[in-house]
Formats: sequence, C-alpha cells, structure tokens
Amino acid sequence: MSEKRLDRETEAISVGEQEPAGAAPSPKGGRLRGGWKTLWKGRKRKALALLLVVAIAGGVVVWKGRGQTASAAAAYQEASVERRSITNSLSSSGTLEPADSYTVNTLVSGEILSDTFEKGDQVEEGQLLYTIDSSDAASSQTQAQNSYRQAQTSYEQAVKAKYPEADLTGTVSEVYVNEGDSVSAGTELLKIVADENMYIDFSFTYADSGDFYIGQTATVFIDGFAGTLTGTVTAVSSSSAAVSTGVPLTTVRVRLTNPGLLTSDYTASAVIGSYSSYGQASIKVGASSVITAETSGKVSGFNWLVGDTIASGDRICTITGDTVDNSIENARISVSNAATSLENAQENLEDYSVTAPISGTVVTKTAKAGDNIEGGSDSTLCVIYDLSYLEMTMSIDELDISSVEVGQEVQITADAVEGQTYTGVVTEVSVAGTTSGGITTYPVTVRIDETDGLLPGMNVDAEIVISSADDVLAIPSAAVNRGDTVLITADSPSAANALDQEAPEGYVYVSVETGVSDDSYIEITSGLQEGDTVAYIQTASSSSSDSGMMMGGMAGGMPSGGGMPSGGGGMGGGMPGGF
Repeated sequence: MSEKRLDRETEAISVGEQEPAGAAPSPKGGRLRGGWKTLWKGRKRKALALLLVVAIAGGVVVWKGRGQTASAAAAYQEASVERRSITNSLSSSGTLEPADSYTVNTLVSGEILSDTFEKGDQVEEGQLLYTIDSSDAASSQTQAQNSYRQAQTSYEQAVKAKYPEADLTGTVSEVYVNEGDSVSAGTELLKIVADENMYIDFSFTYADSGDFYIGQTATVFIDGFAGTLTGTVTAVSSSSAAVSTGVPLTTVRVRLTNPGLLTSDYTASAVIGSYSSYGQASIKVGASSVITAETSGKVSGFNWLVGDTIASGDRICTITGDTVDNSIENARISVSNAATSLENAQENLEDYSVTAPISGTVVTKTAKAGDNIEGGSDSTLCVIYDLSYLEMTMSIDELDISSVEVGQEVQITADAVEGQTYTGVVTEVSVAGTTSGGITTYPVTVRIDETDGLLPGMNVDAEIVISSADDVLAIPSAAVNRGDTVLITADSPSAANALDQEAPEGYVYVSVETGVSDDSYIEITSGLQEGDTVAYIQTASSSSSDSGMMMGGMAGGMPSGGGMPSGGGGMGGGMPGGF
C-alpha cells in the first residue's frame, strides 16, 4: 500500500478527538492529512498503546487470538460501489503580482525641466521620462574631459621620451651618440636631412631667359671652399628684372647634390654657358631635423650610421632607466584616474535624463515638470508595472511538493471576478522551503497570461490537478484496508472472489487494485463491480467520550490474519507493520 494510503489509515486514529461520521473532507491543500501523518510517524507507538489500554480497560474487546472473533457486533458503515469522477488536486491561495515592477527614482538633485508621460500611459524600456537641470553636471563633465586629454598627452609624451622616433623622412646626415651612452634631456642623438639636394637661385645680367634652358649644366663655386660643384638648371625666370643700376637680369635655379657639409649659411656663384652669375647667392638646403633625448637614461638599440635612409616614425633608440620608467607609470596612473573621473562625470550627466527601466504601465506618478527634487533612494518619481502577464505564489506542503513540476496547468479563480476560471502554468518550483510549526511548505510560482478582469493585488485561489478520472468505480477511501483488501457483504457479486481470510459474520474480504484518489473516495480498477456493497467502521463523533469512541471503533472483533476493518474512529485498515 502506498504512503498516502497509510496516511489515510492514520487519519482514523485519534488520541483525544475524532472526525464525525459523514463529516466533509478537509479542504484541498490543507494540513489535515499531513498532520495525521506526523502523528502516525512521531507518536504511533504511544497512540496505539493508549488505544489498546482504553479498549481493554473498558472491557469492550476480548482478544481470542488468531482465527477467533470478538464477542461484540461491529458497527459498520456500508456503501455501494458506484461510478463517479475523482480528482486529486492541490490547492492554495495567493495574491496576484505583476510580471515585473519598478520604482523609478534618481540620485541627482535639481529642477525637473520636463516630463513626457501621464499616469496610466504605456511606456517602453529606454523611453525618456524626465529631464532634470544638468548645467552643473555638464560643466563637471567638460572639466573631466579636458583633464583626461591632458593626462593622455602626458602619457604619450612619456612613452615617446623612452622611444624617440624620427619626425621626417630623409637621410641620417649626422650621428652624435653611440650605443650604451648615458644621456640627459636635451642631448642630441642624430640629424636627419629630408633632401640631399641644394637649390640656388643665380642672377645673370645682360642675359635673356632664352640664353638658358632646363637641364643645362652649371658650374658652382662655394664661397670659402676650394674647387667646384656641378649642378643642373631646373628653372629659368620668364621675365627680366633690373638691378639697382638699371641693368636687366635673368634668374636661373640650379640644383646640385649637397656634399654633406653645406648649410644655408653658405653662399655661391655659378657659370652657365658663357654667362657668370651676378654677386653671391644664398644656398637653400632641404628640410632637416635634429632628434634630441627628452629624458635621462642609457641609450639602447642605437644602430644608425651617417647616410642611412630613415622614415618618419622609425624608432631611433630606447632610453632605459628608472627615470623614464617611473615617468611612464605615473603618466599611466594619471590617465586611468582621469578616465574614471570622466566616466563618472558622463554617467552623472546621464542621470539627469531619466528613462524607463522596463516596458509597462505607469501606475503612480509622484513628480512632474517644475518640481525641485532631492536625489536619494527615497526620491520616487513614478512606479511602472509590467502587466503583460500576472504571477502568484502557491504554498505547497512538503508531502505534496514532489507531485508538482514546471509546466503543470493551474486553475485560478478570484472572488473579485465571479464565474470566471483562469488558466495558469507552473513556471518555477522552489527548493527553498519555509518551516513553521513543524510543517514545511515550498513556494511554487504560477504564471497567468490571459488576465482579463484580474488586477495586481487581487486574492485568488489556485488548484493544481495532479491526477483525475471520470466515470470510474469508486468507494470511500476508508473502506480500503492495509494490503489493498476490502470488506464487502456476503451477498455482493464480487463475493465469489472472497479471500481465504476469516471475516465478520455476513462479510467477506476481497482483494482490489486502486487508482486515483481524493480526500474521500478512491478509484477501484479491479476486484469490485457495480452492485457490490463495501463495509467499514464509521468515524466516531468528535463530541463523544473516549470510551464511547473506542467502543464504536473496536466492536465487532478482529478478523484473522492480523487485519482490522478499516475506517473511522477505530483502527481501520488493520495494524500497520512495525509493531
């Protein structure tokens, strides 16, 4: 017999009070069954001993051993086997809650410049609700932005000081340090010349522009240097000008290779064809740059030689040492701190634009445009409910929680909506039980999608159907004895299948198989048929005395085989094992 069957048998045992015969079954989801189960498990030996002592002391029953009957006639309750519908369900009450709810508040203070909604409006997640004056926060954000840029620049400069780079593309014209040298800030490392060519514009008197042509060879004399250099005409002026003496002249540009020693401080003259230039012309050399150390340390990785080609961005060398490394680390920390300050300032500025955290209906609006608010956890602006569905929590007894699982259908009714039944579904079965008075219950979350007429806060009743059967043979639950036997009248059709077990006069025992049960009835799947009449001990009145209660329960003797007739105030269902 199942544990729940034992629970029903133990409901018939009472130390001081019994349920009256014919009394209505306990409400679904109640604690009646669980309470008797606790009595049976915790106090079964004491309860049974007390029952036996009371019975014997009253002289009601004389035990004659196996195979004998009691001297008094049993007070049996008889019931016909009948067809009925049986539903085994769990019930609980609860309060409806929205799918989600959010109380919108702010941590910033100031005047509300605008609001974009009214109470009862539907808002979407991310929708702007309020705009709060943010002039002070905007200034703080600008200052934080500037501080971050300065810190970033300082960090880049610190890194550049450790890894000096070429700032133009050209040729290494001079080298000032060697690998391993110690340098300080300002020490020259090398010189880069962008173009090796020099350009000199020569003036010729009494000559016409037609006397020269591009590509023509020019002999150049550098003032202060012995010998000559050879250049090439690259341009001739299209018009003649006059010198101060009124003599016309023509300008011719000559390009020549810089031998590496000449700078713009030198002057030169030239002979082109049969003409000699007028006066001394300045030398124009290509762009150049001298790369200097920006920090102190030792030169490492320096491999440049005069004449090497170098590109802008090429690393000159690495400056090693504690000074440069400490500068980089300090600059990095400053950047991190400035970034954090900027992020905080930006987030603070965003707080002045209050948006909807969820989609839903505004059920409360406590702040409006023109109000001055003080930021804090108590600064409620509005409350939003997501009413796309509703939820409730059922409290399920520890004896029944194993029968509940996610996905089960739940029937919901509300006193506020008469005549309407709603369908819900179990979405969560929690393992976090709550114990009170020796009884543990577990929360079960139920979701209701079709909610027309229901509102958050309404009290509802919920029922989970564990099992059910329609139009089945059924008998009172108390009629089933331990071992799944039933006492029936000797004239019942199923008496032909009587067990070889001594029974009270006019009755026989038959074996049955059971199915679905509720608090009062149990399905019989085999062993009985319509027309049978079952017998069991009726429940004694709770207002009768203990002796009277025992007399009603123990009369009729004990059938052989160790079984007692099951049922009400007596020891229905036989003695459970273990005694």
